This record gives sequence, C-alpha cells and structure tokens, in this order.
Amino acid sequence: MLPRFIAALLIAFIAVPSTAEARGADGFSNPIIPGFAPDPSIVRVGSDFYVINSTFEYFPGIPIYHSRDLINWELIGNVLHDPEQVDLESVGSGSGIHASTIRYHDGLFYVITTNNIDGELVNFVVTAEDPRGPWSEAKVVEGAPGIDPSLLFDDDGRVWYAGNHAPSDPAFNGEMEIWLQELDVETMALTGERYFLWRGCCQGAWAEGPHIYKKDGYYYLLISEGGTAYEHALSVAISEDITGPYINNPRNPSLSHRQLSYDHPITGVGHADFVELNDGRWYAVALGWRLVDGLHGILGRETFLVPLTWETEPYWWKEPKYTWPVVSPETGRVELNFRPPFADTGQRESQAFLDDFDRTELGLEWNMRRTHGAPFHSLDGSALRLTLQPGHLDDHGRYSFLGIRQRHFEYDAETELRFEPRSSGEEAGLVVMQNDRSAVFMTLSGGESANRIRVYKSFHGEVVELAVTDFAGESVHLRVSGDYLELDFSYSADGETWTTLAADVDGTTLSPAVIHGYNYTGLYLGVFASSNGGKTSNHADYEYFRYTPRAAERDGWYRRQIGRMDQRPSAAVEDVEDVAVLQDQLASRR
Repeated sequence: MLPRFIAALLIAFIAVPSTAEARGADGFSNPIIPGFAPDPSIVRVGSDFYVINSTFEYFPGIPIYHSRDLINWELIGNVLHDPEQVDLESVGSGSGIHASTIRYHDGLFYVITTNNIDGELVNFVVTAEDPRGPWSEAKVVEGAPGIDPSLLFDDDGRVWYAGNHAPSDPAFNGEMEIWLQELDVETMALTGERYFLWRGCCQGAWAEGPHIYKKDGYYYLLISEGGTAYEHALSVAISEDITGPYINNPRNPSLSHRQLSYDHPITGVGHADFVELNDGRWYAVALGWRLVDGLHGILGRETFLVPLTWETEPYWWKEPKYTWPVVSPETGRVELNFRPPFADTGQRESQAFLDDFDRTELGLEWNMRRTHGAPFHSLDGSALRLTLQPGHLDDHGRYSFLGIRQRHFEYDAETELRFEPRSSGEEAGLVVMQNDRSAVFMTLSGGESANRIRVYKSFHGEVVELAVTDFAGESVHLRVSGDYLELDFSYSADGETWTTLAADVDGTTLSPAVIHGYNYTGLYLGVFASSNGGKTSNHADYEYFRYTPRAAERDGWYRRQIGRMDQRPSAAVEDVEDVAVLQDQLASRR
C-alpha cells in the first residue's frame, strides 16, 4: 500500500487538472449547466443542441437551453410559460414537474413530462415549432401511470411512449418497471397493447427515466436506477424488437459513482440522455451532485457532459455479438474536465447576472414558486414592484417571491429596495431559499418606533432571529455574500458604504441533508415581500438585482473537496447518522 502522503501527491498531480486545462480550448469544466439543472434531456437539430431540465414547483417551468458546441449554453425560453398549461397552484415542495424529455420530429419539438400533484401523476405533452416558444397547451396522455415519460419516433412512422410504474408483483419495496405503448401523437392517446420491458439490472430499485434509441437496427433502452443520491446509476439493455425482450448489458451499470467515496467531488450521477453529433460521435448529458463536504447538496442536481463510444463484444464464441454504449470510456466516470467536443472551442466563464428592471416583462432567469391566481409583480421599465401577499413560507402556499438559480458556491447578490412598511407585520427584502421548509431572509420591516432591518432563518416553520438593527429610511441596499456553507448579510444606505449585520451565518440548514423530505431543487436567490397574514394594498419596489460569482478559479470547488479528502482519507463524513438520513431522504426518490 502506498504511504498516505504519496497517495495525496498522486491525487494532487493526477486527479486535478491545471487551471489552464480547465479554461482553455484544451478542456472544458463540468458541470456545463450549474445550479439546479436536474434530469437533463437533449436533442440535436442540425447543428443546434437543446437541453431541458426538471423544475418541480417552480414556474415558469422546464427551462430550455441552446448551444452549438455542447459546453456553452444559453437560456432561450421556458417550455411551461403560461399558468393555463399546468396546475402548480398548491403542489408541495418536491412535487410538480418531474423529469421531462425533449424530441424533434418533422418540424416540431415535443416535450413530454409528468406533473406530480402531490401523488396524482399527470403525464402530458406540449409542442412548438420554435424552441423559444410559444409552446402549445398541454395535451394529457390518459391512462399513463408513473413518471419520467419519453418518446421514440421510429423510422416506420410509429411513435412510442416509454414510462415507469410500480408492478403488481414487486420483489421488494421500491421495485419499479419500465413499460411501453404506442402513442397517437395527433390525439395523444395510447393505443394497442402495453408491453412491460425491464426492471433494471441492479435490483430494479426506482427504475425510471427511460429513453429508447435505435441504432444499427437495434433498440437500446437506457434507464436510471438506485435513487438520485449516492447510489444513482445508469443501465442499458438491448433488443431486436422495440417491444422486447430486452437483454441486460453484462457490463452494467453503464455509469455510476456509487463505487466512489461519499467524499468524491462529483456524486449521484445518473438520469442521462444520449445525443449523436453530425459526424457520428456520441455524448451524454447526465445529472450529478456537487456535495459540499461530502454531504450538503445546496445547489441541487446539475447537468454534466460526458463522451461516449460504442464497442462490440470481442468474444469469438458468442453470437450475436452486441454493440454497447461505453460512457466516459477512458475512466468510466464523470470527470471534472474532458476535451471539448469541437476543436478550438473554449468554455466561457460563468457570467454575472444584472437586471435593472428596465423592461416591462421579467427576464427568462426569474422563477416564482407555484402559479398564482393573479399577478403579484409588475414592471414599469424602471423598477420591479412586488405586491405584499399574506403568505410566508408554507409547504403548499403561495407568496410574493421571485428568484434566480444560485449557480456558484461563492457569490455576492444584492438589490436596492424602496419600501415603506405600514405595520410591524409588513416586510420586504432579500432571501436565500432552498424550499418552503428552509430559507434565510434579510428584510426591511416596520418597528415600534422605527423601521428595522432583520436577518432571520425560517426552518420548518420556526423563525430564529439572527440580527436586527433600526434603520431610518425607506430605501436601502441589501447584500448577501455566500461562501459555500457560510453567509454574510450587509446593508447600505447609498450602495457604497456597507455595514455587516450578520456574519458567518450557518448555511447547512439550507442543505437537503438537513431539511429532510423530498428535496429535488437547488438554492435560489431573490426578492420577497409579505404582510404575514395581514390585509394590505402595500407594495415594495426593487431598483436592480445583481449576482456576481466570486470564485478565484472556476474549479476551486473541486480542489476544495480534494483537499478535504486528503485531510480525511478514511472517513466520509463526521456523523454516520447524517449519511443515513441523506440516503433515506434523498435516495428514496419516490
């Protein structure tokens, strides 16, 4: 066995590429879409690539990103942009829009997805000629159980729906099965016989996310197994007939990090989709976690890019010799860096975000939680106005919140607020939100003798005040600075001179490992306004919102975690019970 210090040196010189390699044309860095971008699905149309992700209770739903090089992505729209398309008014945290699939056929884009209305599963399809929209009204596929539907447009003109369900004869708790049925895309009605294809290779636990591809006369069924935490995995089966029988790839799982330490910088990889390039090469997009200190997935699941190739079985004695996809053929893992798919293509640095609210419609980056019966926000070309609603954080509630995805571990986010509280219960300000069960607020509110600025946590309905100060004014700049699991909150009267109100605030309460329950989303940074149950016609105005990444190097998060592995080579986390909690709460997806 190598001495520990030598092993550490090997990690430093082999596992961690140089900054130049990470940023230059010789390599790109994963993830390609950082910050709450789970369950990616991809399609190529000519030289254009499009990726979509799950959004659960957030609206607008299902962001659609565009790229020409697979490593630089631009948000160009949201598939679910009209509240009439989808019922999200009262879904709980972790419900709503689950994994979606995007496909293109005969001039039309198709997105098929599941809306989980707190256990009632509604599968539906929307279409568009232009991926930027508008997208059609939803057409529900009646009689389609389960989640994560996908479509295959076969070369004989038939269209097939693939989904999952709980079989009537499960061999163990959590066993799921992939099923298939023909779909009439004119009526979105299932037709003909239903076929039951596969329960997976690895006990079939939570077999989901099916995609079927046709290549060289064979049908390949790609699924995810094992839940969406450490044991997540991809598996592949093959058949000469789309209806089966499907034969297990003996080298399954085809991609997983389940064999790696809990401390590995990238974990939980799975739920992938394959795409073929114009020149015949193939790639996969897959979700993965970047866990802080091996436990805290504060950014949620993100989108990673992985090369794949195809290999034919070499056995002289075997007929037929099947050809199988080999994901990440050099290492079998989702690496931090790969060579770019297209030569002389560099990866742009993650850009800062600034909204001066100089438009009359919200930018594509903004989301609210759930849909609302009436608008609570407006723009006049100079400011964003939030109407105070009675609601605060509630597992099925609606409240005045707009936010953008946190995409970096180190950042500054700030806004200028103009607000005149009319009672002590009215407040408005800045928020860092994981979901309805956990958030940290910095707000301006009314006080007994003067307005006040407060920093407080809301965790499972309990409020803990962290800091408070009187503030003589109705216009204030508010800022939160994030450093992995620590948050600093400061304020300024003029936007130049800042005063720290709360420093080193513990951000672990924003972690899915601590919140418990189904936590499929990532952190949001945004603006918030509430009357906390009171009746009011009051409002709060925001002059701008700025988000600035602060990391000294793009891949610093990776080196930070590698350093942690070096310091604690024989232990994954301090508290074994915490790992059990994470596995129980996150791996059991459904």
